[in-house]
Amino acid sequence: MCGFVGYVNQSDVASDTIVKMANRIRHRGPDDEAYFEGKGATMGFRRLSIIDLAHGKQPMYNKDQTKVLTFNGEIYNYQEVREELKALGYEFKTDVDSEVLIHGYDAWGPDLLQKLRGMFAFAIYDEAKDEVFGARDHFGIKPLYYYDDGQSFLWASEIKAFLDHPKFVKEFNKDLLAIHLSFEFIPSKETMFKNVYKVLPGHYFIHKNGQTETHEYYHFNYDHIDDTQTIDDDAAKIRKIVDDSVDAHMIADVEVGSFLSSGIDSSYVLNEAAKLKPIQSFSLGFNDSKYSELSWSTEFAKEIHQANTPLTMTGDDYFDILPTIMYYMDEPLSNPSAMQLYYLSKGTREHVKVALSGEGADEFFGGYNTYLEAKPFETYQKWVPKPIRKGLAKAVVNLPRFHGRRFLVRGAQPLSERYYRVNYVFDYHDRDVILKDSSLNRDAGAYTQHIFDDVAGKDEMTQMQYFDINTWLPYDILHKADRMSMCNSLEVRTPLVDKEVAKFAATMPIKTRIRGTETKVSLRTAAASELPERVANKEKLGFPSPIATWIKEDKYRQRIEEAFTSDVAEKFFNTDALMNILQEHVNGKSSMQKIFTIYTFILWYQVYFPEETSADTISKVHRTDIDKIKKVS
Repeated sequence: MCGFVGYVNQSDVASDTIVKMANRIRHRGPDDEAYFEGKGATMGFRRLSIIDLAHGKQPMYNKDQTKVLTFNGEIYNYQEVREELKALGYEFKTDVDSEVLIHGYDAWGPDLLQKLRGMFAFAIYDEAKDEVFGARDHFGIKPLYYYDDGQSFLWASEIKAFLDHPKFVKEFNKDLLAIHLSFEFIPSKETMFKNVYKVLPGHYFIHKNGQTETHEYYHFNYDHIDDTQTIDDDAAKIRKIVDDSVDAHMIADVEVGSFLSSGIDSSYVLNEAAKLKPIQSFSLGFNDSKYSELSWSTEFAKEIHQANTPLTMTGDDYFDILPTIMYYMDEPLSNPSAMQLYYLSKGTREHVKVALSGEGADEFFGGYNTYLEAKPFETYQKWVPKPIRKGLAKAVVNLPRFHGRRFLVRGAQPLSERYYRVNYVFDYHDRDVILKDSSLNRDAGAYTQHIFDDVAGKDEMTQMQYFDINTWLPYDILHKADRMSMCNSLEVRTPLVDKEVAKFAATMPIKTRIRGTETKVSLRTAAASELPERVANKEKLGFPSPIATWIKEDKYRQRIEEAFTSDVAEKFFNTDALMNILQEHVNGKSSMQKIFTIYTFILWYQVYFPEETSADTISKVHRTDIDKIKKVS
């Protein structure tokens, strides 16, 4: 696991720029560094050594030294691909997967991507063609960004690396503020920095002669659902596929650990890994047993005779680290579990360099409770004519709350508007109330309509899963997993976010994903033969925390109040509306996610745009983060 940076050469860029850029993301690779300067491009690399520790230095070259590679990630089938390349006459000097990539690209060009199984982002500069090739894995486990303003072209594992390049123009992309307030992330290639773009999952770019082209090489779809499959059959296949994937994800020349919560996903992954070798697990909790999962995870680890290290955090830990989290996150992300993941990664890194995790099971196997809504709404929309549904919605929308009102209102909407991920935090009306400049408000449903259009002919649950796999999974779940682990120099691997796992999951009919009110039923059936019944059938909790309660405590509420009345808040929001949301929460109407989305955005803006932030609004807690940015502002 590593980090890399690069740029297309310009004569007036100082030679030490690449070192500064690489040092900015040193946390991704503290073990080693190296650089390349060619006639048309300069590249930098930071290494976290996992496989073939003595070799595998990057940048790495092909045989005739015309192509140079920097790579972040793990290719789990690299040994198979290496044998193909040997048959073509390629010779190998190391036992690292990066050498497979440089020779594979030399042999097959972009078609190499069709052969890979793993998590990866890499860039290759072809000196003979004077072009840059960059690619990202199938599901966006590993990050890759580029900056292209028509004059300068830069690329890096993290956006913050661009701050050290003199040609980078740092500008807030205010046109996306409403989209962020809706989703808590930006569900497209765009970012909160103008002219900075994500390489989308399953995509690659080629930059040549000042032009950047992007291409898709992988697209997850539900075109091959097999309605003849049964729960028992699918459970048997899942057992085999998960066993194979965990085995592949265990490859390393350092000790591998595993995250462990009380839920089925991480428990199942740990249990399968423990069949291969003893493995230490790590769990995070709180002193408040209502939110802590430590008793569950510790007991389960004992049952399967594996070591478990419990870790804890306090409210001070949580709020003190928030500005630093926003710095490492690159873009504002208001998922409250990010802070827990930070401390879990920090504690885990004290023992191991690599940890397995259970992300992806809910998206691929149907684990979210919201998927259970699909059938009732489909039935309602089938039997009640659209004009009647619209009339009922209009009649009740302004009435006091009563049981069924929300259903009637949403029942008049198409899924692309109704699905709660679309207006996950603030809906259009909410944004109109809080935004100072109402012209910034946008239709979040229109922004992501094309994703629903891709699966327009499928049932609603399948559409929901497809949407989550293309938005929530890469831009929230995997994003925070990468940033929170890598800022602690820990490699996190996700065996359930895997090319082969996804290939099978795409064939599962609804009846093997949910049954009645039971979610991910086939996965639970598979796990039931491996895990204690109380674990296999445990209700999904997510990653619970006392944040909603902490917000009501004076010392934490005061921090939020200061942010809600700061100059940044005044710049973008109607501060009275923000204070009303906070007061509503204190009075018992839960607005935690709304509060947290605004609060983390303000902290992020203070960290990344300190020149636009008054000194008296900058908390001492995140002065360090401000100083990091001021060095290059």
